[in-house]
Amino acid sequence: MQEKTIGEIREEWKAADEWMLPSFIAKYENDARSGVIKLVEQAGKKIKALELERARIDRLREYEKMYADCGLICGIDEVGRGPLAGPVVAGAVILPKDCEILYINDSKKLSAKKREELYDVIMEQAVATGIGMAGPGRIDEINILQATYEAMREAISKLAVKPDILLNDAVTIPDVGIRQVPIIGGDGKSISIGTASIVAKVTRDRMMMEYDKSMPEYGFASNKGYGSAEHIAAIKQYGPSPIHRRSFIKNFISA
Repeated sequence: MQEKTIGEIREEWKAADEWMLPSFIAKYENDARSGVIKLVEQAGKKIKALELERARIDRLREYEKMYADCGLICGIDEVGRGPLAGPVVAGAVILPKDCEILYINDSKKLSAKKREELYDVIMEQAVATGIGMAGPGRIDEINILQATYEAMREAISKLAVKPDILLNDAVTIPDVGIRQVPIIGGDGKSISIGTASIVAKVTRDRMMMEYDKSMPEYGFASNKGYGSAEHIAAIKQYGPSPIHRRSFIKNFISA
């Protein structure tokens, strides 16, 4: 039987699922060609990296294990408290017990591409998800903190099933009749909150990119409504758009 070329083996390595990597190593570990040796080493490194990631995800499930006996656990997080424009968006996610979706983290620590990938996995595997939001007018009317609470309550109300306990990123939400556990830095400590962070972030970013199509002068696709120098300059030049938070930009516009 003709020996496979290094190019053919490289394609085999690229196509190998995680569970196939040990057999790939066993199959080619005695091949003396330098190119194959490198591929076997890469396969070993990938296995090690996956083991480390699984261990990290297991640590990220600390609170889920702690409150496992309480029933359905829901993670809550928000994005968009600081921008000058656009809504504040809250996500609520109930994951299946012992969920092991890899690479979950605080959404701010993930690339846009990775967030999009994880969003699809979360939406597919979650028991239930809910999104709530408060627009710029509402933020101006009741202030950003109260608007954030309102968005969180809406996200909870949109869940297809009612959770028994809420794991929140740092806050305790008023007027919610469900047990709450506020966790400082929760989006990096709880897999439930981390997934809620990703769902909220992707939802809001997609909205801001849509706004950019009709209001390109503000650069919403790149700044997502945050106060970059270019964004502030655009506000001064063009004035506020319909999605700007007037209470946030009063220093940049004339009376």
